[in-house]
Amino acid sequence: MTAWTTVLFDFSGTLLRIEPAETWLRAVLREAGTPMAEDEIVRAARALEEAGALPGGRAPLQLPAELADAWRIRDRTPELHRGVYTGLSRRVALPDPALHDALYDRHMTPDAWQPYPDALEVLRELRARGLRVGVVSNIGWDLRPVFRAHGLDPYVDAYTLSFEHGVQKPEPELFRIALDALDTEAERTLMVGDDRRADGGAAALGCAVRFVDHLPVERRPDALRGVLDAVSASA
Repeated sequence: MTAWTTVLFDFSGTLLRIEPAETWLRAVLREAGTPMAEDEIVRAARALEEAGALPGGRAPLQLPAELADAWRIRDRTPELHRGVYTGLSRRVALPDPALHDALYDRHMTPDAWQPYPDALEVLRELRARGLRVGVVSNIGWDLRPVFRAHGLDPYVDAYTLSFEHGVQKPEPELFRIALDALDTEAERTLMVGDDRRADGGAAALGCAVRFVDHLPVERRPDALRGVLDAVSASA
């Protein structure tokens, strides 16, 4: 077995988790100064979640036919990403139509994201061991400010974001771009993610792949620490 010198991480559901749908909606209503009855907030948050309107949250229970094509390639451009998620949001009635764009804007803020409890520890330890770290994400916006705000950015050597390259996981090209950015080889690289299909695409290039479960932050305290054990075993 070749010793790994590089670890690639997915973003959402792997290193950080988006806030719950109800918290998301309440934050936007508060910022907009829009009143809404308590039972209506709870009901609307549940409907938004079921619609798949929260990026980084659950997939739509039922994908509208008019959004199906865009959904499959939503991470290729910022316009597609915003259009799909605000389109899903608009299937839920809210007091002010402007709230749909406000909800999308909210999910791009650092406050909307929380690192998993062991994320900083693991990234810091990988850096201490001399490994290079990359983030490879299917996303429609620049997540670097989120990493900076949560103190994770100093431990990331390169970000490879789908919207910046017009390709998305599991396409091998996005992983190839990430490897080139880190000047490394696939057989020396471990890819860590929560999506078997998308993140598993790295295996086509010869990367090792390890999966974690996309769980709420409080229910996944230490799954990333297994990465350190796996790196040690490869040495």
